[in-house]
Amino acid sequence: MTNPFSLEGKVALVTGGAYGIGYAIAKAYAQAGAKIVFNCRSPKHRDQALADYQRDGIAAKGYLCDVTDEAAVTQMVADIAADLGPVDILVNNAGIIKRIPMLDMTAADFRQVVDIDLNAAFIVSRAVLPGMLKKGHGKIINICSMLSEVGRETVAGYTAAKGGLKMLTKNIASEFGAQNIQCNGLGPGYIATPQTAPLREPGNPFDAFIKVRTPAGRWGTVEDLMGPAVFLASDASNFVNGQILYVDGGILAYLGRQD
Repeated sequence: MTNPFSLEGKVALVTGGAYGIGYAIAKAYAQAGAKIVFNCRSPKHRDQALADYQRDGIAAKGYLCDVTDEAAVTQMVADIAADLGPVDILVNNAGIIKRIPMLDMTAADFRQVVDIDLNAAFIVSRAVLPGMLKKGHGKIINICSMLSEVGRETVAGYTAAKGGLKMLTKNIASEFGAQNIQCNGLGPGYIATPQTAPLREPGNPFDAFIKVRTPAGRWGTVEDLMGPAVFLASDASNFVNGQILYVDGGILAYLGRQD
């Protein structure tokens, strides 16, 4: 029996794959045999990411592209197809968060978060789907969040976008499942990344709060996401569609304890 978790020869596009969660997922895909491509908005970040991939022995290709720009995304997907072949695996990972109390958050701030975290996933998915339909298979993995399910103060734009991304995931699965395309979400809990570094600073009460609220008793690591991401991109998940796989240490299942 062949290895159902192999990604040998697959072309995997990881948006925002220059660092953090996106980089870890791309690294896992490379270890499983995939050809890695990613985007950045600036030459400086792309070049740094290419150096990091080279350091880890990964022959990745980086493209300059703003994933909220439809024309730029269309051109990037065409360039990838010309360079390596059509995209087999798409990870919609690019995203931002703005921690601003709702009464202080401008509509422009809200729109920017939704544009990058939700609208871009639609734009890039729409761009790669024709190639997947032509090949007769494809995998789209949307990086959702436990805030696709619950809310908290100061992140109105992020929770709105990630909730919408959950439903976009289900709709893509519904619309293209008959064409052998699976779309699922990967929902990280609180992961130790540069983005969450301010929350983990010594003395920050939020750090202790997360450790108490998580049955695993710790923050997640990017390595915790690598196996689940490979599963969702591989033939092992061919009958898994429209689901959100939460990798959160159990926090969404746990009411918490009273001290």
